[in-house]
Amino acid sequence: MNASPSQRQHVETILDSLNRPGAQGEDAIIERSWRRCIDRYGLDPARPTPARYVPGATLREHQGQADDLLQVARAGVEQLYRQVAPLRYVVLLTDARGIAVQFLGAKADQREHQRTGLYLGADWSESHAGTCAVGTCIHERTALTCHHSDHFSAHHIRLTCTAAPIFDPHGRLLAVLDISAYQSPATKDSQTFALQLVKYTAKMIEDAYFLQRYGDHPIVCLDRSREFVQINRRYLLAIEEDGSLVAANTAGRKLLRHHELPLPEGGEARPFKAWNIQDLLDAQVDEVLAIPRHSDDRVQAFHTRRHREIHFATLIEPPRRTPEAQAATRDNSLAPLEALADDDPSMRDTLTRAVRLRNEPINILVIGETGTGKERMARALHESSRRHDRPFVAINCAAVPESLIESELFGHEAGSFTGARSQGMKGLIAQADGGTLFLDEIGDMPLQLQTRLLRVLAEQEVLPIGANRPIKVDLRVVAATHRDLRELIAAGRFREDLFYRLNGASLRLPPLRERTDKGYLIRRIFSDLNRERDGRARLRGDAMSALLAYAWPGNIRELHNALRYALATCTGEEIVVSDLPEECLHGQLAHPGARRPTAAVTDGTNAPAPRPLEQDLLYRALCRHQWNISAVARELGLSRPTIYRRMKRLGIVPPHLSTTA
Repeated sequence: MNASPSQRQHVETILDSLNRPGAQGEDAIIERSWRRCIDRYGLDPARPTPARYVPGATLREHQGQADDLLQVARAGVEQLYRQVAPLRYVVLLTDARGIAVQFLGAKADQREHQRTGLYLGADWSESHAGTCAVGTCIHERTALTCHHSDHFSAHHIRLTCTAAPIFDPHGRLLAVLDISAYQSPATKDSQTFALQLVKYTAKMIEDAYFLQRYGDHPIVCLDRSREFVQINRRYLLAIEEDGSLVAANTAGRKLLRHHELPLPEGGEARPFKAWNIQDLLDAQVDEVLAIPRHSDDRVQAFHTRRHREIHFATLIEPPRRTPEAQAATRDNSLAPLEALADDDPSMRDTLTRAVRLRNEPINILVIGETGTGKERMARALHESSRRHDRPFVAINCAAVPESLIESELFGHEAGSFTGARSQGMKGLIAQADGGTLFLDEIGDMPLQLQTRLLRVLAEQEVLPIGANRPIKVDLRVVAATHRDLRELIAAGRFREDLFYRLNGASLRLPPLRERTDKGYLIRRIFSDLNRERDGRARLRGDAMSALLAYAWPGNIRELHNALRYALATCTGEEIVVSDLPEECLHGQLAHPGARRPTAAVTDGTNAPAPRPLEQDLLYRALCRHQWNISAVARELGLSRPTIYRRMKRLGIVPPHLSTTA
C-alpha cells in the first residue's frame, strides 16, 4: 500500500494488539472496536476509507426523523462550537445511525472538511469508517475520545475526535455529539477537557429534550446538594399526578437502578408505571407535589426509601392556567383580551394588568405609537368587563373639527346655536352612559374642552350646550395617546389635573417591530380578513417571511392594510411575496452567495414572484435551521416537497452537495 511509516506502524500495532491479552478501560473499548472491524466488518486498516456521504434525499430523511431533537439541540451545538472553534474543532451532531445531520465548522476549511468526512451528510458508522468516536460511541453507548492512532483506518490517524451519546427519556440512543480536529497534541490526555465539555453539552441537550418532551407532566428534580438542585437538576423524573413514574433522564434511570427499581433500557413508557415516586422517596405523593409551596427556596429534603440516602428535591410543575384564564374558559369573558397577544413578554405583562383592571372603577390611559392597537385594547377592556352589554362609544379627538367637537361630546339642545339640529342631539358622553367612552388622541383635545371634560369626570354628569340642567352619566373613560402628555403639560397645552383624572392606570403597547409574536398577529389578522371574503386564500411561506422581516413603522394598522391589499390583489388562492405592498419588501437584500436571476418565475397557479427576493427569503430560512428541511417547512407553512421544488427552481444547493468551496 502507499502509506507513510506512521501508517504502516499503525497497522502493525492493530494486528499485534489482537494477539495480546485484553486491555483495560478506554483502551479496551478501542481494542474491542478494532476486533469488530476485522472480525465482523471485514475492514482493512491499510485500505483507504474515503469519506462517504448519503444522498441528499437520504440526508433529508435522516434530518426529518431527528427533527424534534435538532430543534432542541441547536442552541447547545452552537454554544459548544463557540467554545471550541478557536482551537479549530468542528462540531457534528449525528443521528443514532452515525449520519451527520448537523455540522458547524470554519468555512475556510470547507474543502478539507468535505474530503475528510467532517461535514453534513457524512456516514461515520463503525461498519464503514472503522473505529472512530461517533461509530464506536454508538456501539458502546458511552462517551469516548478516539485520538490519532486509536482510529482503525490508517488514513484517519491525524484526527482527534471526542463523542458523547444522547439518549431519549427511555434509554434509546437518539444521537451522538462529536467534536473533531485535524491538529492536536500527541498525547491522548490533551483531550481530557474536550471529553468533559462534550459530555456536559450532551447532557444539557438530553435534559432539554426531556423537559420539552414531558413539559406537560410534573417533573421531580433531585440532587445530593440543596444549593445546586435547581441549577444542576442531575436526576429528572417525570411523574403522573398519582405519582407513577413516566420517564427519567439517564442519571435518573441509574438512580432508580441503584435503589433496586430496575427499568429496562430502551423500554416504552409502560414499564415505568410499574413504579411510583413513593417507591424511591420516603414521602407521600402529595408531599412531593407540594414541594413548591413547602419553603422559600422551593426545595425539600427526602430520604430514599431503600438506602436512606438524603436527596434534595424541587418540582417543575406543568403550565397551569391562571385563575383569570380558567375563568375565561368558563365564561369566555377574557377572550377579547387574550386575543390581543400570544407570547410577547411586554404584551403579556400589559394584559395581566388589563385583566386586573377591567372591572375596577378607574379611568385608564393607553399609551403607544400610532397604529399599535390602542382602540382595540380599549374595546377588549370594555368587552371583557361587566359593562360589555352597554355602549362602547369612540371618538378621535384629532379627527373631529374643533368647531364640532364640543357639540359631539356634550350634545346640544334644539336651536341652541346656529346650525344646531332642530331636535337637538345627544352627545357621545351621554350615549356612553353605563358603558365605556373611548377618547383617542386625547392629547389633541382643545384646552377649553379639557376643562369641561374634567368637570364631567369629577361630577359624573354632562351639561349639553344650551341646556339648563345637567344629565347624570355612569361611564368609564379609556383615553389613548401616542404623545408625551407630560411634555404637553409642561408646554401649557394639556391640563395636569385632567391628566391625573384620566391616568388612574396606564397600559403601554409596544410597537410591532419590538414584539416577539408578530407571526401570531399576522396569522390572526389574515384569518379575520380572509373570513370576510370567501375564506379560501392562504398565506404562502415566502410572503410570511417578508412580513416577519419588515420593520412596520405603521405598526398593526399598517400590517392590517398590507394584508387587506394582498388579499385584494392576489390572482390565485395563495398570497405570495409579490402580492404584498412594495414597501413591505424594502430592505430585503439577497444573500451574497446566492445567484441573482432577474426573470420572473411561476409556481403552479401562483402569480410571478421576484426571484431574487424569494431566493433570499428561502436561503435565509435554510441557514437559520442548518438546512433542516422539516424545520424550514414548518416555519414557512409549506410542505417539504414544496421546499425541495423551490430549492431546485431557485438554484439553491445544500453546502454538502455544493461543488464550490
